[in-house]
Amino acid sequence: MKMSARNTIPGTVKEITRGPVNSEVVLEIAGGHEIVSMITTNSVDRLGLAPGKKASAFFKASNVMMIVDE
Repeated sequence: MKMSARNTIPGTVKEITRGPVNSEVVLEIAGGHEIVSMITTNSVDRLGLAPGKKASAFFKASNVMMIVDE
């Protein structure tokens, strides 16, 4: 996947706390640091996010979105 934005940080999904509408996704990045994002539970399923899966945090303004390479 190509993107014009350069503000992406790769990592590995560490933990997902699912809720009925939104889920909390913890992404472990370099140095053992973590980025936590709230995204819809539907997006967690659609992206196939699961602990151990590689993903990236994408920063746009005040939003954090998860992306995966397919």
